[in-house]
Amino acid sequence: MAQKDERGRAGEQRAARHLQEQGFTVLDRNWRCAVGELDIVATDGRHLVVVEVKTRRTEWFGHPFDAVDKRKRDRLWRVACAWVTAHPDLVQRRRLRLDVIGITGEDPATAVLEHLVDLR
Repeated sequence: MAQKDERGRAGEQRAARHLQEQGFTVLDRNWRCAVGELDIVATDGRHLVVVEVKTRRTEWFGHPFDAVDKRKRDRLWRVACAWVTAHPDLVQRRRLRLDVIGITGEDPATAVLEHLVDLR
């Protein structure tokens, strides 16, 4: 596995732990369909939350949140709708929300973690 992929997986693991520590229940990770992939699907009780995780060593090429532009957000919404269609029993009248977790630093386990709630 490439170093970039390993860093990304480590960042996703850290993000999942962060969410659980904040009271979220992680329902799915790395869910794929023909439209794309969702890093994490979770619930905070009231919301069904799709979480995009961006892990970077530095901000040299921009903040991790900058990587989630309008085109990426639109794709995430399409994939989220596909996830909802495939898992109707887990939705339970929850509002769908898109969050982004950015992790910046050499070691994802100790890097700075920022959680942007309800990206629109």
